[in-house]
Formats: sequence, C-alpha cells, structure tokens
Amino acid sequence: MGELILLRHGETEWSRDLRHTGRTDLPLTERGEQQARAVAPLVRALRVTRVLASPARRALRTAELAGLTVDAVDPDLWEWDYGGYEGVTSAQIRRERPGWYLWEDGVVPGDAEHPGETVEQVGARVDAVLGRVRPLLGGDGDVVLVAHGHVLRILTARWLGLEPAAGRLFALDTGTLSALGHEHGRPVIASWNVPPDVPRG
Repeated sequence: MGELILLRHGETEWSRDLRHTGRTDLPLTERGEQQARAVAPLVRALRVTRVLASPARRALRTAELAGLTVDAVDPDLWEWDYGGYEGVTSAQIRRERPGWYLWEDGVVPGDAEHPGETVEQVGARVDAVLGRVRPLLGGDGDVVLVAHGHVLRILTARWLGLEPAAGRLFALDTGTLSALGHEHGRPVIASWNVPPDVPRG
C-alpha cells in the first residue's frame, strides 16, 4: 500500500518572520527555493503516482523545484484562514490577548478576503481531502500533498483519527517531507519533518 507524503512549502518572508500566513500569496525566499530544490533527491526515492497541491504559489513553486508535476490543485489544501490575525505574529497577538494560543483560542474575523476559520472548519476541509486521496493509496504508489504547516498538521491529526486541534502536537518546518502510512492496517506516521540538507541562513 502506498504512503501519503506531505511536503510543506519552502520558506517565505512571513514564515521566516513567524507571521501567520493563510491566504496571502507570498513567493518563496531564496532559502525557500533552496529548500525546495534540496527535497528533490528525497522525492526521487518515492513511487509517486499523484500530486495534489494548494493553490498558493509558494506550494506550486515548491512542487516544481522539488521535481514534482502537480496533477490537481486542491482548494481544500489552502492554509488555515487566520482572519484578523493574517500577517501578525503570535507575540504581537499576545500583547493584546495574554496567553493566546491558536489551537485553543482561534482567530478573530478579518476582512472579506480573510473571514477566518475555526480549527474544526479546517478539519472538515482536510477530511474532504483525505476522502479523495485514500482510494488512491490502494496500490504501490505514493500520493504527495504539497501544502502548508497548519493545514498539514490538522490533516495528520485527522489521518490518525484525532480531533483537528490535535494538530498542535505535530511541529512541522518549512521545506520538509513527512509520510503517513499504515501498520497492521491502522493509520500511523511513517516519518515526520524530514529536512533536506540546506544550510541555515
């Protein structure tokens, strides 16, 4: 049976600066492009039969530089919509809301382009993605999802049968590969947060 491979896009200016980046469509930094290229040898070792990606250009560019051909762009792989916290760091939010924690306290509504989502709404989106990809894993090939940190963490929680907020347990860096698979017919994490060999900037 194939594995579900998760590729988090390479670094952007906002991910580097720890700013919440949901629907803002930022390009990769130079280091982000290096990360994506460095993933290519790891990708070549896979048995890729299908690649789905977020519509964000940071995800599509990462796929391209990693040597992947995207078969379908899936809007359900967009990052968590952070609403009024788009572009804001956790430290900045905590100045107004001491003790704020995204996974428990959520976001506030933003403008028309960033209305915001609950973690449960993101969970429903990734459940739809999993519903579409599970039938593709019946053979020997791997399916790759190229997307974002929080949405992939929530997807992992749902793969394991956990509540969406359990995504808080799975830290995920930019430009890394992870694999979800099965052991004795049960869903497991086969590997997690595997980095390419890119020097720190």
